[in-house]
Amino acid sequence: MGADVGQDEGIVRLILLNGPPGVGKSTVARRYLDDHPLTLLIEVDDLRVAMGGWREHEESKVRARGLALALARTHLGAGHDVVVPQYLARVDFVDELQAVASELGAEFKHVVLADGRQAVAQRFRIRRAELLAIGSQHPQADLADDDIDAAIAEAERRLAEMAVDRQDMSVVHLSAVDGYEGMLDVLG
Repeated sequence: MGADVGQDEGIVRLILLNGPPGVGKSTVARRYLDDHPLTLLIEVDDLRVAMGGWREHEESKVRARGLALALARTHLGAGHDVVVPQYLARVDFVDELQAVASELGAEFKHVVLADGRQAVAQRFRIRRAELLAIGSQHPQADLADDDIDAAIAEAERRLAEMAVDRQDMSVVHLSAVDGYEGMLDVLG
């Protein structure tokens, strides 16, 4: 087991791992958990899918985000790190996560993972196939194979637009560095 960097230094962090679908956010988040005991991983899409009728009710997105904020608030308040691997192109939920961290005296880190579009699309297709094979209700399983490239391009475009106004975003380019190591560099 690796060093518990956040708690050893007395720093409690809320880490938002952002990036297009398939870039590897959940994989990097799980590696962080392996090295940082008691860190909470909050998968917003899993919270949404856990609600009955989530596909028919757009409100499930808002409710899942509210649950994620409540979980983050509780866990940060107990003195433990929180990692949220979630593609977010609108700043409202980013701002809410940052506000929760600030309210509790935790450090907020917004890390965007980026990679070549073909590499991301390939990983996304593999993940989608795995989700379909197990009959998952995950929203990414709903995306048609022909729509994956366009969805990734749109995510990249929207993240680039967000970066113009958000100086707190740190981008880790996976073609240049291991995503986990790059995130640790950002965390300092």
